[in-house]
Amino acid sequence: MKTMLDERAKTLLKALVERYIADGQPVGSRTLSRASGLDLSPATIRNVMADLEDLGLIASPHTSAGRIPTARGYRLFVDTMLTAQPGQWGDGSGIEPQLQADQPQRVIANAAQILSSLSNFVGVVTTPKKPSVFCHIEFLRLGDKRVLVILVSPDGDVQNRVIFTAQDYSQTQLIEVSNFLTQHYAGLTMEEVRERLKSEVEQLRGEIACLMQAAVDVGTEAIADSQEQVVIAGERNLLAVQDFSSDMGSLRRLFDLFEHKTQLMRLLDVSSRAEGVRIYIGGESMVVPFEELSVVSAPYEVDGQVVGTLGVIGPTRMAYDRMIQIVDITSRLVSNALSQK
Repeated sequence: MKTMLDERAKTLLKALVERYIADGQPVGSRTLSRASGLDLSPATIRNVMADLEDLGLIASPHTSAGRIPTARGYRLFVDTMLTAQPGQWGDGSGIEPQLQADQPQRVIANAAQILSSLSNFVGVVTTPKKPSVFCHIEFLRLGDKRVLVILVSPDGDVQNRVIFTAQDYSQTQLIEVSNFLTQHYAGLTMEEVRERLKSEVEQLRGEIACLMQAAVDVGTEAIADSQEQVVIAGERNLLAVQDFSSDMGSLRRLFDLFEHKTQLMRLLDVSSRAEGVRIYIGGESMVVPFEELSVVSAPYEVDGQVVGTLGVIGPTRMAYDRMIQIVDITSRLVSNALSQK
């Protein structure tokens, strides 16, 4: 988001966001004058705040003369004004939490607890994705433009999905394609098959390319459905958050999000495709479904491959610099613990 602000306006916005994060109270011009360190008259500060409000960066609650940040204001603050250095532990103790590399499930559960206890919000971690490998593939004609895809993994797991094709195939054609794909692609992960398809699609006959693409999509989706899980810790922490505790409707919607997990998985899946720590602020897009909610997340790796995502979920009014440090360090701890053989 590009918003043209002069240095004075940026300084005042930064001071307002930091003050509001610290106190949770709408910030008035007198408080802002002290917090910003700028030698400005109250009238000048009020004029700048009016400009920031016109830009949609701050808002004025009905019950107060002060202002609070909007989602756009938080986004500008996070993108251009944060001074946190990922990788530096922020509590001054010089002690980082430890994760013992014993069992992956325990590492994941402990990571969620660490995120929750350090942030005082909700810690979430997706379980590591296994590579989706198949050793056999079959296509069965069900009727006009309907085909059953059967994928068999090396450990005997069978996944079935019905797909709708653009053209009708005879069973003979489907057997021919099944044989070709099993012969040339068995033993590869779906990601490897997808990459090879990109370069080989020109050489493959039309029906083989189309069916293979469909099989890859089906396989990726089926494996994801069978294994993707998210571990959540600290939901009860949100009961103590002033921003939520006064609104039972908000709390109910939040607990519903943790209960159903599908929306949460979608959000964390978006995060896993990004590098490093990412911040999603409610109200600025459909990614985070609630205006009052922010998610700070990062992918984690095993042996250099991204296999999952972890993060902190809390109110938009959170200490983002500290959350970045907590999430960054926990993602590296999990990566190290899971990569130890």
